Amino acid sequence: MFTKILTAVLLVIFFAVMIGIGLYCRKHSTDVNGFVLGGRSVGPWLTAFAFGTSYFSAVVFVGYAGQFGWNFGLASTWIGLGNAFIGSLLAWVVLGRRTRVMTQHIESKTMPDFFGKRFESNGLKIAASAIVFIFLIPYTASLYNGLSSLFNIAFDIPYWVVIVVMALLTGLYVIFGGYMATAINDFIQGIIMLIGIVVVIGAVLADNGGLGAAIAELSQNTAESNPDLNGAFASFLGPQPTFLFFVVMLTSLGTWGLPQMVGKFYSIKNEDAIKKGTIISTVFAIVVSGGCYFLGSFARLYADSPAIKKVGDMIVFDSIVPAMLSTLPGVVIAIVMVLVLSASMSTLSSLVLTSSSTLTLDMIVPAMKKAPSEKKKLFILRVFVMVFIVLSAVIAILKDTFNFSAIAQMMGVSWGALAGAFLAPFLYGLYWKKTTKASVVASFIFGTVLMMCQLLISLGVFSVADVPVLSFVFTNSLYSGVFAMLGGLVIVPVVSLITPKMKKDTVDRMFVCFDENVTVKTTKSLGN
Repeated sequence: MFTKILTAVLLVIFFAVMIGIGLYCRKHSTDVNGFVLGGRSVGPWLTAFAFGTSYFSAVVFVGYAGQFGWNFGLASTWIGLGNAFIGSLLAWVVLGRRTRVMTQHIESKTMPDFFGKRFESNGLKIAASAIVFIFLIPYTASLYNGLSSLFNIAFDIPYWVVIVVMALLTGLYVIFGGYMATAINDFIQGIIMLIGIVVVIGAVLADNGGLGAAIAELSQNTAESNPDLNGAFASFLGPQPTFLFFVVMLTSLGTWGLPQMVGKFYSIKNEDAIKKGTIISTVFAIVVSGGCYFLGSFARLYADSPAIKKVGDMIVFDSIVPAMLSTLPGVVIAIVMVLVLSASMSTLSSLVLTSSSTLTLDMIVPAMKKAPSEKKKLFILRVFVMVFIVLSAVIAILKDTFNFSAIAQMMGVSWGALAGAFLAPFLYGLYWKKTTKASVVASFIFGTVLMMCQLLISLGVFSVADVPVLSFVFTNSLYSGVFAMLGGLVIVPVVSLITPKMKKDTVDRMFVCFDENVTVKTTKSLGN
């Protein structure tokens, strides 16, 4: 009873703060630029936390931490470190400043808009918008995964109620305050995540006799794939290093091509904010992502827990972390509830804002015969925020109620399809003047077709088991997702070298923003 009351009180306070911030931020959302980008004046702390909280949702804490902790043991911590140094640090260093400068120069507000203006092609903008629409919705719906198992620890309420409440409250503060409300809420939610993950790790380790005792017990587990490999789950690279590599690459490098992640760089305030944001975002990722996977690495210590669900001989991975938490004190469980909701709502708000702005600004508004006013654009944006919230909630409820395998598999391929299609052309488009429109088309086709093939193979429509190379590529959506990204990095330069180039003066006009001289105070630069 104590756990229920405490959790309920914390959740009420949490929701009240979120809605209050949404109402407070209405003054920042009086035009499209403010609603979508926060007026391009968001500071380093808000941007860094917005990046991190959009990156790490309940899918990571509940799903991936349990699944990969079970598969790799302590080596799963490498995934969190990869997320921190490749997915956060390198992403900020390579993409941050350059994205901010060029997108402002060409007046781009979304990733599809970037492709349209950078390569002077309305067709590319529409194609990119369609890819975002098709694959971001099932990815958004996946954010609800695992919430049911966790909430059953504290409350005996139907899963659909949890989904509806979370979706409704997220929709309210995004509709009221736009990007600025999302960024401020992300900051608060990020602090909750930082505190929560530290508390949970400490509680789980204490529950197992401390760090040394937990590692010693974990080392006694043997790997199913190789029973003779003693101590596999307490080893440096774990029992499946190849699989581990693909997980690290997809979950880390993939952020470079996701529109909801890259979009954070559009709105950051200035040079100094980018430098500070790089450090803040990296530290946040080390604690949160590294902490989640480190926590999950002790999953096998709970192998005999009755709270771990099974379908036949197969473990339901979403039930592992809830099983680890089920025996902890009520205070810790209450903190975890707020932590998981923070992680889910922050990512959900980012995704629906990205989806609605892309559909509205890149497809609907250009198709209107008469250019709408700012007020009408804002109205359309807010309507589609709610549309995407409702769609994601309905898909999640349908998946849970009827266990549609197609929806589950679509969720699995979404990340790979988005990153595979967008990563290479966006990266080369920022840095290389010789990138061509045809190469962008080729990357779009390669990334989406490869992942759609993965979807059909997963659903049993056809098989490639007799073709060794293809059977390896399509082992699962993690493998094919990595090949989609790496393939794009090769395809774009190769196709660019053999296809017609853009006019030199046009490209030079795009890149002149990087050659402009600006005057800064000595506090910002050491000078000559």
